[in-house]
Amino acid sequence: MLQNEEILLISYFLAVILIMVVFGMVFFTAFQRRKNKLIQDKLKVELDFKAEIEKSKVEIQEQTLKNVAWELHDNIGQLLSVVNMQLSLMARKDGENMQQHLAEVKSLVQSTVHEVRSLSKTLNNEIVQVMGLSRSIEVELERIERLKYAKTTFKINGEQKPIKEQDEIIIFRIIQEFLSNCIKHAKANHINIVLEFTEKLMYLSVTDDGCGFDVENKSESSGIQNMKSRAKLLNAKFHLTSSQNQGSQLNLTYNLLKDE
Repeated sequence: MLQNEEILLISYFLAVILIMVVFGMVFFTAFQRRKNKLIQDKLKVELDFKAEIEKSKVEIQEQTLKNVAWELHDNIGQLLSVVNMQLSLMARKDGENMQQHLAEVKSLVQSTVHEVRSLSKTLNNEIVQVMGLSRSIEVELERIERLKYAKTTFKINGEQKPIKEQDEIIIFRIIQEFLSNCIKHAKANHINIVLEFTEKLMYLSVTDDGCGFDVENKSESSGIQNMKSRAKLLNAKFHLTSSQNQGSQLNLTYNLLKDE
């Protein structure tokens, strides 16, 4: 028969083993829950990012259609109206001034063709994917200049580095939102965009000399919140400054090496 001390020792030993098994099961369960949560969180971030990409694409397309409507009305429509007037005048004139009127009509038609070709560049629904970020910015600023909304400048400092196509779409949409506000509300005379590249970072600066606004009172507006949330998806630093009659400035710092 086992002695009482031996029975007690075995009981303690079994109890220790049981406690270790229970602790191991609890630890394993907690670890699995933590692992599953991390997987779910990562999946949610990926799904949110994909959803934002699609949303940005749709908004770029919508903005493109608005741009087309503006250009058809403000540029091409006016040019064609003048062509029509010139043709009406020609129909009532004799031959002595015909060559001059023909030259004027020819010049107007050439200008219209140029405007249509310029407009066709913005009709591409995948402008960023096709042209890249810098060229897409140039096309957008060329449109603003063409419609005489404001004077623009665009500068690239440093050697351009590749940016993920999906990230370029979101960055361009942030820029487009800021430019839209410049045109609609700021009444700016000049818009300036600078892209600066270093080995690890890309700095974006967009400024206007418009009427400005109170950032504190406007911080909850949908446009500002959209820009902030998109920058957050990119893990980019976003900063917007403005004051009454002092213009506005958007600064974005994007990590070129974030996926390495």
